[in-house]
Amino acid sequence: MLTNRLLLVEDDYDVAEMLVMYFGGLGYEVLHADSGSLGIDLARTRFPGVILLDVMLPDMDGYETCYQLRQMSLTKYIPTIFLTQKDERAARVRGLEIGADDYITKPFDIDELRLRIEGSIRRATRENLHEARTGLPTGQLAIEELVRLRDNGAHILRFTLAGYDAYADVYSFMAASDVMFHAGKTIRAALGARSARDFVGILGDDFVVATHAEDLATLCDDIQRGFARQARAFYTFADAERGGLLLDAGTDHERFVPIMSFTIHEDAV
Repeated sequence: MLTNRLLLVEDDYDVAEMLVMYFGGLGYEVLHADSGSLGIDLARTRFPGVILLDVMLPDMDGYETCYQLRQMSLTKYIPTIFLTQKDERAARVRGLEIGADDYITKPFDIDELRLRIEGSIRRATRENLHEARTGLPTGQLAIEELVRLRDNGAHILRFTLAGYDAYADVYSFMAASDVMFHAGKTIRAALGARSARDFVGILGDDFVVATHAEDLATLCDDIQRGFARQARAFYTFADAERGGLLLDAGTDHERFVPIMSFTIHEDAV
């Protein structure tokens, strides 16, 4: 799941190797960047559930990296923890002022770090900042960001997965959650390739997008095609060959539900 993706921005390779091995062994997908600029790129394109950010980096310091992450709609809500050798009160305050969620100093206790990472993810989900299946902003947080961007000229689009409810009934909640994760990933990738100002959140089972793209038709087509390329993999071979689900077969209520696909319309928020 998305929330178990950790982005580590750290240029000390000994520390990085240790953290990659430790959190990888706990089931995290760990992305590693050795510079602030690469960290920003990975955050925009891979959307981690939490960012572990060193202060001392070769190209820009962690404060500037965090500041830039907080300026972009796609990354501003990702929980971020500073990891640094600095222990001065002023350094902590500066990090928290620019939007860091937590601060831990080197040398650190690995179990304490693990608990702080887990706590950041839980808080973001519990407080309805991030939706559990996708890790995307949700609730009032998402609505406020959509309204802000709409008022600044963005187009608001709603993406609905046609056939999702039927799929969830047949294949289980866990399988359907995996679909939602990959659907959100498809949208994020398409937006991230175009503009750092664009935003995607989730309301209910619908993805809501604020985009400044001038080629809306091309954007929508890219997202629909991107999801279609992977959609068949969520089905059994028989259902994929059939092209969808045959429900209540042999009864008066028999119906066919095609393989899931995105339907898109403009939304008023």
